[in-house]
Amino acid sequence: MKNIRTGIGYDIHQFANNRKLYLGGILIPYKKGLLGHSDADVVLHSICDSMLGALGLGDIGRHFPNTDVKYKNISSKLLLKRVYSLCTGKKYKISNIDVCIIAREPKLSPYYNKMKQAISGIVHNPNINIKCTTNENIDGLGQGKGIACYSVVLMYN
Repeated sequence: MKNIRTGIGYDIHQFANNRKLYLGGILIPYKKGLLGHSDADVVLHSICDSMLGALGLGDIGRHFPNTDVKYKNISSKLLLKRVYSLCTGKKYKISNIDVCIIAREPKLSPYYNKMKQAISGIVHNPNINIKCTTNENIDGLGQGKGIACYSVVLMYN
């Protein structure tokens, strides 16, 4: 019988001028980026947290603290690669990852397939689902002040 583990991840960043917008491991053309110590890719940060959580390994801040200069402006693809390596080191494989991005703008549906390809290339699994919603003008996210992301991962060994 397989040992099955699930994890939930969440991340949020506000928009900032003079930053590039990275989501799901790809560059999205947009007038603003997200503010953060790394490249602030909320999608990959959320996935990292869901994977770490599934295996009881803490969170992304514990592994890659924003007080450490070596992570300043680092690509979140490198962070996800390291987290994936921790998981495979514990003999776990990914069954699937489900992602829900909360963003008023930019419109992200044209980028879903590229994000899926980037993520699946890192975690060696094609079972990635990405969707997006807005918060219908009900809060800072709904008013377009930033982007957030939830993710769920199912892992087994």
